[in-house]
Amino acid sequence: MMRQRKIELLAPARNLACGIAAVDHGADAVYIGAQRFGARAAAGNTVEDIARLVEYAHLFRVRVYVTVNTILRDDELADTEQLIWELYRKGVDALIVQDMALLRLNLPPVPLHASTQMDNRTPEKVAFLHRQGFRQVVLARELGLEEIRRIHESCPVPLEVFVHGALCVSYSGRCYVSQHCFGRSANRGECAQFCRLKFDLTDRDGNMIEQGRHWLSLKDMNRSDDLEALLDAGVSSLKIEGRLKDVSYVKNITAYYRKRLDEILHRRPEYARASSGRVTTTFRPQPEKSFNRGFTDYFLRGRKSDIFSFQTPKSLGEEVGTVKEVRGRQMTVAGLKSFSNGDGLCYIDDKGELQGFRVNRVENNKLFLTENISVRPRTRLYRNYDQEFERLLSRPSAERKMALKWLLEDVGRGFALTAEDEDGTRVTQVFDCDKTMAEKPQEENVRRQLSKLGNTPFEVTQTEIKWERDWFIPSSVLAEWRRRTVDTLLSARRATYPLERSVRPSRTKEDSFYAGQSLTYLANVMNGEAAAFYRLAGAHEVAPAFEREEPRDAVLMDCRHCLRYSMGWCPKHSRQRSPYREPYYLVSSDGRRFRLDFDCRDCCMKVYADGKA
Repeated sequence: MMRQRKIELLAPARNLACGIAAVDHGADAVYIGAQRFGARAAAGNTVEDIARLVEYAHLFRVRVYVTVNTILRDDELADTEQLIWELYRKGVDALIVQDMALLRLNLPPVPLHASTQMDNRTPEKVAFLHRQGFRQVVLARELGLEEIRRIHESCPVPLEVFVHGALCVSYSGRCYVSQHCFGRSANRGECAQFCRLKFDLTDRDGNMIEQGRHWLSLKDMNRSDDLEALLDAGVSSLKIEGRLKDVSYVKNITAYYRKRLDEILHRRPEYARASSGRVTTTFRPQPEKSFNRGFTDYFLRGRKSDIFSFQTPKSLGEEVGTVKEVRGRQMTVAGLKSFSNGDGLCYIDDKGELQGFRVNRVENNKLFLTENISVRPRTRLYRNYDQEFERLLSRPSAERKMALKWLLEDVGRGFALTAEDEDGTRVTQVFDCDKTMAEKPQEENVRRQLSKLGNTPFEVTQTEIKWERDWFIPSSVLAEWRRRTVDTLLSARRATYPLERSVRPSRTKEDSFYAGQSLTYLANVMNGEAAAFYRLAGAHEVAPAFEREEPRDAVLMDCRHCLRYSMGWCPKHSRQRSPYREPYYLVSSDGRRFRLDFDCRDCCMKVYADGKA
């Protein structure tokens, strides 16, 4: 018999409403932040709201992961331990974590997943985390298919990979520029979005290479065409970024990836769905209609020149045509897209700046605007707010139903009604009642009454009736039996939910991965328990985290994105050589300078504060 690997589509939840929407639109798992200690400080939720999400999600066998993935101060460890116990008691399926101090606390047996903030990009690192008891590892976004494949082949731990959403230009967990400039630590959930700022690019002599561009701003990831290749490389969890995104984003993107993934699962029997229920939507999912800066598959199939969005860090949306003519507040558009009153459109002006405007009224390809604008003919237009699409998503837009089979039998002094769902959960209710022969055939009415499942999470796929005679059962009685049996089935599903629990190694011991190493600030050790963990694992020295003690000449960002490559001056990939002398500098609007260093051996770019490395 073929052994199937379960594949989960993992969707983000900013809050309870987003979490429920993710479930309804096809997620196999949802990740959400608690009130504190998550890597998105603005996306916290109460334990009570998380418990409500757990109750709803588990009905469909959808897992709920909670992010506790900041580095922690010593005075936060006790509160973190208490929070984890509260989450465990509410039935969460796993925690996504970064700080190794958690392995030394008195934790319940809740599975731990290694956050991408732990900089997981080598087979050796992933194998180490597996030895420490981690049940799933979130890989660095920068990895290519072959790198992912090598990790999978070297270690049996399930691998989680981002497939959609915003990209950090630095390796996650290796960005300290927000802390350096603003005192806001990305490793503590307070990223200041430094990479979306505008900079001048100059050389060592002060010559202006190019002025006022968003040199560190990347496009958004979209790997919807690469899902099958990712599964074949060993990925088990496909993750959508977006714990700060609104509910319409969650609906659209989750439904889109559900559809694409189901197409693969339908023809690849070695891969199986990780949750239950069939999803139908009232709209056609289209990722280009949700917030995006343009799309890239990033480094999945090697280095490419189209991964950045230097002109703007804002959402472009979908391309809708070109400007044909502008007269005051009236614009004629050449293109095939239709428009709606209230649409938001944008374009890149002659200075390379993003400009936007609202559509007041539409007549075919003529747009009547809310203000006068000046834009050249043949300028490309983008729609970053689709009024009609958002209206669709503002209403109930999906339904998720699990298959249910009925069996009605006459037994002894009454009838037995059995309900069995698609996962094999089966309950039988026996109802005593007087049996009366029917004056006309009853089978059609029985089927009709049992099919009325209303707002329950079930849909009938089969009804079998086994009785010796055609008995008369009033419709009101059938409705009551149906209701009671469905309630019993729901209780049985909750009682039989396959909650996974984890037994971790009893204590850390020396490990070949850290034996003899001297750990720098890059290990992100914020507290004494984390330091003790690494020493027991074999580290010779353990330096404090950047947030505790900023090292002199520290690398502020470690990026696979390379400006020398983007400018066409890479000594490995281009014949053209730069006319400017290195080092190059990024200069911010407030006059701060950041030196760029290009490490060709590891094919990466490092960002320093102005000074010598």
